[in-house]
Amino acid sequence: MDKSAIRHAATVILIRDAGTARPSVLMGQRGAKAAFMPSKYVFPGGAVDPEDRFGTTLAQTNPACQGKLAKDARGCSPGAIFAAAIRELWEETGLRLGRQLAAPAELDAELGDSWQAFLQSGAEPDARALRFIFRAITPPGRPRRFDARFLLAPVSALMDDPDDFSKASDELSHLHWVPLAEARALDLPFITEVVLGEVTGALPALEAPETVPFFHHDDSLSRFERL
Repeated sequence: MDKSAIRHAATVILIRDAGTARPSVLMGQRGAKAAFMPSKYVFPGGAVDPEDRFGTTLAQTNPACQGKLAKDARGCSPGAIFAAAIRELWEETGLRLGRQLAAPAELDAELGDSWQAFLQSGAEPDARALRFIFRAITPPGRPRRFDARFLLAPVSALMDDPDDFSKASDELSHLHWVPLAEARALDLPFITEVVLGEVTGALPALEAPETVPFFHHDDSLSRFERL
């Protein structure tokens, strides 16, 4: 894999108590030795994998989000973004955005271990609650570059206890619910601060915005546009 190439990625912003005076988001800290954003507090997320191809994740999802994810998609389908978001959340936190399977899943031998474990837990992925709210491409010169789509979902969409991280991997440490009013005191990447501002400004609404901010780069110029 060319580690300098831009990889598609999905990030999940889970929000709790959105309609109250003290909403919070789920965040964790990356390892100090990580090649990308070491020691920073981030939302769960990561790169799209080839096995992120569940057609059911696209069924009944928000049509406006599908359309905006498809704009200038650079070869990555909306379904793959939704699936990657669900898988990364499961891997990094042990929490499932899904619904109970009516019958045991017929496992696909080509699926990776994460999806096998997700299905064996009795769940199927469900992206209906996810809303596309932000997109950003990592600036040139970084050791890793991602074309990241940020997706928002309420805690009520989870199948699991939102405080139970017992099935989480060790990719993120200090997983906890951070009050929005306190989140900017953490050591955050610049783009995470920007996204937190967008989320704070939109609350209490959790619907898809009319336009989605897109932060990207053209030669030496960085710019914000709207999708």
